[in-house]
Amino acid sequence: MLKITTFEKKFIDSAGRQRIFNGVNLCEKGWHPDEKSERQYAFNFSEELIADLSRKGFNLVRLGLTWDSIEPEPGKYNEENLDKIQKVADLCAKYGIYFYLDMHQDLYSGAPLTAGDGAPAWACITGGAKFTPTKLVWAEGYFWGKAVHKAFDHFWANDKVNGIPLQTYFCNMWKHVAERFKDHPALFGFDLFNEPFPGTDGGKVFRKLIMNLAKTVITDKRCKKLWMIKQLVSGNAIRVLEPFNDPSLFRKVTSAGDALIKKFDTGAYSKFINNTAKAVREVTDNGIIIMENSYYSNLGIPYSAPAVNYDGKREEKLCFAPHAYDLMVDTPAYKYASNSRVGSIFDEHRRSQERLDVPVIVGEWGGASEGTDWLYHIEYLLDKFDKNQWSHTYWAYYDGLLENPIMQCLVRTSPVAVCGSIDSYSLDRENNVFTLEYTQDKEYDLPTEIYIHKAAKSIECDAKYTLEPVSDSGAAMMKITAGAGKHTVKISF
Repeated sequence: MLKITTFEKKFIDSAGRQRIFNGVNLCEKGWHPDEKSERQYAFNFSEELIADLSRKGFNLVRLGLTWDSIEPEPGKYNEENLDKIQKVADLCAKYGIYFYLDMHQDLYSGAPLTAGDGAPAWACITGGAKFTPTKLVWAEGYFWGKAVHKAFDHFWANDKVNGIPLQTYFCNMWKHVAERFKDHPALFGFDLFNEPFPGTDGGKVFRKLIMNLAKTVITDKRCKKLWMIKQLVSGNAIRVLEPFNDPSLFRKVTSAGDALIKKFDTGAYSKFINNTAKAVREVTDNGIIIMENSYYSNLGIPYSAPAVNYDGKREEKLCFAPHAYDLMVDTPAYKYASNSRVGSIFDEHRRSQERLDVPVIVGEWGGASEGTDWLYHIEYLLDKFDKNQWSHTYWAYYDGLLENPIMQCLVRTSPVAVCGSIDSYSLDRENNVFTLEYTQDKEYDLPTEIYIHKAAKSIECDAKYTLEPVSDSGAAMMKITAGAGKHTVKISF
């Protein structure tokens, strides 16, 4: 497999072609139905699954692991779990899928009481605060959980366990992981920390948001109070959120958290990610360093961290992996998801990309629900990613996903490797036509490649091409050999 690196706002391979990745999260948090009190890490993703993902056009996996799964005791690494992770990575390579390692966390940890995952118990310093069972929603520990807040506070303060700073343990753990995977042929990169959370200041952000929400409902004329009360009384509570489909009104509420998130991004988080990236780079120059926004920037609060920099030099192989979800995600009300609201969040992430001057892979997005009423939202987001030339990894694989109606959206025709620079690509859903326009600057040793998800009715191309079948369903890889100049490909279904 060719090595993947970055150039300006693009991913490129070692042949010089621009790359686009259509991916999915495979995350092992250690929770299993038969294990209520202790986490067990199976990393049980079968060869059949990986092969099927490849046939369906997925060419990237965000492979989620946790600090706890790697370092259950201070300074002692679980090689058995690393072997399991490597088995998945090896399967990815076998079927032509790249992977990036995601050091996942939710609520820092606090298992088994919270819905959290991430840090091992020995790294949870809470100053006497106790983790409490999750009662309402999985994320409630972020909102009012003192133990969650204190654990993050002590982590960002780099307090010590056995005389060694927590972040030193974390960096050493990443070095151990990087040593294992540094020369893996399918390695895409290192996602150093999932959705960093500010700790006690994160609780303050939540309270500010709630207070600002109440103030906005009372004072802003766009919030029709009598109408909202009527919806509550009539059992249509979900409609109360409709005024906040207006991005400017939604942003008016979330702006209450801007100052505290900027303080975190430019302070504790920036220092941490610089040091962690440096630790990885002490082991290998391979793989892309991946920056994530904080948990609250999933709501569109601006991301302010500067580009990774250590030893006075900016990281050369760097990308930004934003996350965003609609307020209705993973609920029966997902069919009411707001395109305009989530679209505005990704517009803010686009501004962060411009500031950082790096390519984007949307690390988490989407959600799942019953039926098909919500698929308009998935189509909208995919179209937005295509317009921005963003790669993505959908959250997340679960047993049954490949039979879910969402696969009607995720399995799709898409550019894979383009000689030169992509000008644009899109799917005209009304006429069912995929179009790729690109500018080739020279002759390349390898062809432009497009994954075609099913048999096409017709193909218009101004250069020689071949179709190589990848499944019995009619999916194929289109390979185009062209010279310098502008090219257009149209595929009709």
